[in-house]
Amino acid sequence: MDMAQRGHRAVPSLKYLENVPQFTEHFFDSEDEADESIDNGPTGGLTWDGRANTLAEQAAIPLLAPFEMGRQTPQEVVNRAVRAGYGDTLRELGPYLHTTNLFVVITKALEAYQQDWRRFYPYSSKYDAYLAGKATLSPQERLGLKVFEDPEKGNCASCHKSQPGYDGTPPQFTDYGMIAVGVPRNRALPFNRNPNAFDLGLCGPDRTDLKQHADYCGLFRTPSLRNVATRHTFFHNGFYHSLRDAVAFYVLRDTHPEQIYPVGKDGKVLKYDDLPERYQENINMDPPFGPQPGNRPVLSDNEIDAIVAFLNTLTDGYSATQASDATQ
Repeated sequence: MDMAQRGHRAVPSLKYLENVPQFTEHFFDSEDEADESIDNGPTGGLTWDGRANTLAEQAAIPLLAPFEMGRQTPQEVVNRAVRAGYGDTLRELGPYLHTTNLFVVITKALEAYQQDWRRFYPYSSKYDAYLAGKATLSPQERLGLKVFEDPEKGNCASCHKSQPGYDGTPPQFTDYGMIAVGVPRNRALPFNRNPNAFDLGLCGPDRTDLKQHADYCGLFRTPSLRNVATRHTFFHNGFYHSLRDAVAFYVLRDTHPEQIYPVGKDGKVLKYDDLPERYQENINMDPPFGPQPGNRPVLSDNEIDAIVAFLNTLTDGYSATQASDATQ
């Protein structure tokens, strides 16, 4: 294993995966509890391309990936675990999991570990406290929430659901759907040194069963925005390293693309440069994307800052006592 080798996708969070549905090409769901006739298209799965349906399946991916744990076979993973002293424990767990395959035991153990709600889905953010009536948002945070939910402004909540479900489920800040947003090509990735190499999400290269679906090319799963303010890379290819820049991308992509994409030798902006032209019709054009009257961005700088402030309220570990101390 070469620890200096880089992959071609940003590492997704393992938090708040407990409600993610298994991948399906036809997901029927609606905000109206009585209406389940709306087909939302490809949805679900635990990876950027939805190819893992269980936490055990997801756990196997980094164990065998050449740019992560780098083991070549499941047996090599088992051999290392045994040499590290876990052999007896793994064999003892096997009968409970109805298997003698120790690699399966390892991935199932990792799956069980991720059932710890205190670590993986505590719902302990300021926004959770706000929804419970135990915290107050600042004026800037309230503005951010308003713009986040406004379908004519940020329209963020159309994909990043910000209100509890009709069954009382806390807001997940994702609809689990697949979407192409046309994020710029990350030329810092070794994978992208080949100008003909493209990460097409649902239709490859990591996922191979849907590669014939041209209408899926460029689509990646919408991640939850919980704890997004703690991240240092954004979008599937990790192009952005600032949360504010990531938010501004949505605002400027189609009104000021020269601020988003590189410019070619002919002076033309290389818009949507990380997706072959034949697939660019898959790119989402819902607000805040798309051309705007007078070419004016749909959000002001103050509104972008407000959304960022609101997103900071989604970080777990909020304490009303600490917040009170910080204001004194």
